[in-house]
Amino acid sequence: MNILVIGGAGYIGSHFVKLLLQQNINVVVLDNLSRGHKEAVPKFANFINADILDYQKLLEVFPQIKVDAIVHFAAFAYVGESVENPSIYYTNNVVGSLNLIKAAVENKIKKFVFSSTCSVYGNPDNIPILETESTKPINPYAETKLTIEHILRDFDTAYNLKYVALRYFNAAGASFDSSIGESHNPEPHLIPLVLKTAMGEREKIFVFGDDYNTPDGTCIRDYIHVNDLADAHLKAIEYLNRIKKSDVFNLGTGIGNSVKEVIQVSEKVTNCKMNFEVVSRRAGDPAILVADNTKAKKVLGWKPQYDLNDIIDSAYKWHKDQKF
Repeated sequence: MNILVIGGAGYIGSHFVKLLLQQNINVVVLDNLSRGHKEAVPKFANFINADILDYQKLLEVFPQIKVDAIVHFAAFAYVGESVENPSIYYTNNVVGSLNLIKAAVENKIKKFVFSSTCSVYGNPDNIPILETESTKPINPYAETKLTIEHILRDFDTAYNLKYVALRYFNAAGASFDSSIGESHNPEPHLIPLVLKTAMGEREKIFVFGDDYNTPDGTCIRDYIHVNDLADAHLKAIEYLNRIKKSDVFNLGTGIGNSVKEVIQVSEKVTNCKMNFEVVSRRAGDPAILVADNTKAKKVLGWKPQYDLNDIIDSAYKWHKDQKF
């Protein structure tokens, strides 16, 4: 089996590539390195430097590598940036993905796994969140992800392209050998920012609101280890091989942790007292986002293995020994 991983030099994509190689599965990484890191691609993976906006290049590449399945991670993924500059999000995420999906159909590739997001639910009415929850994105980033899900649905109907869309909750953590981890510039995510504070790279953490209707007043999120996400993508391919039916799955632990809980666990792991400041809420931040992962467990046979302590411990070790 030959798996083409789009965006395999990125955070989650590189962990998936690492897992495929550990399973002795043939893998080709395609990435334009605009936001990924070549250093994150394991040395035994074949690498193609190309952009999914270059449709002709995709048509050249696909026949050469005889793709059995595509796993698509490549996207711009900063919510704030998407609000400020929606044009690049609709171009890169939607047009690029459409090129990729068209190239898959052109080359008779029938299996496609897509990296989606829980952001498609917007401010949900029900917690924990089921896949049947209404989708109502509140920012351009989430809109692009939902649009791509709709394109995949329509291409399944028209061309029998079978897909799995995986709606992540809060991806976090790093490989346990510290070879790859989370490295963004700028860094928008809470756990890396907390750890950078512990290491003296930041003066303090900003907590955006402590007056939410939660036990400690701060937002609650469902943090899922990146290795658990990688495992879910492999199980999604196995599912498509076995069932040949398109579907959508939430990927989360089903357990929520507040911002203050993340800070407290980080203090324990790093043995460092965190300096934080409570500031005003950010517009559009839901109080609680927690997955109902029953469907992924039942249908994919997937079960997350790691908790918040594992996430922060692995991330801290990576940040202390960061190579890129």
